[in-house]
Amino acid sequence: MTRDMGRRTFLGATVATTAGLLAGCSSSDGSTPTATESPQQAVDQYLNETSNYDGTIQDETDSDSVTVDVGAEGNGGAFAFAPPAIRVSPGTTVTWVWTGNGNGHNVVHEQGDFESEQSTEAGYEFDHTFESAGTYLYYCAPHLGFGMRGAVIVE
Repeated sequence: MTRDMGRRTFLGATVATTAGLLAGCSSSDGSTPTATESPQQAVDQYLNETSNYDGTIQDETDSDSVTVDVGAEGNGGAFAFAPPAIRVSPGTTVTWVWTGNGNGHNVVHEQGDFESEQSTEAGYEFDHTFESAGTYLYYCAPHLGFGMRGAVIVE
């Protein structure tokens, strides 16, 4: 017996299948906020498994320069950035300073705008000046699996 699929049945099945496929592909890793996602939401999602992030974004909008520790305590050892999330104004320079703890670390921007060398040396520094507004999500490549992530919101 052959069953002939009607137009409505076919369209309904197609729409349901497409919606299911799109839903499976719509989850974001937080690297690029969507048009409806606020910077806070993007940072919360990106840092959700970072043990030293409590939802607070440190406000440094009145600072010309900001320091972030690399190899701070978190994520089961010296595998964190501190503070994990900061808010700055355009033109602010962020300097990442290595603590010398937790083996070799680096700083890698999700979208490739900046990347440091990997270092184990206490006092090693890497800086980047943020000229454009946006949400900049970054990580330590060797310790990404531990949750070593950070964020800079430029407003």
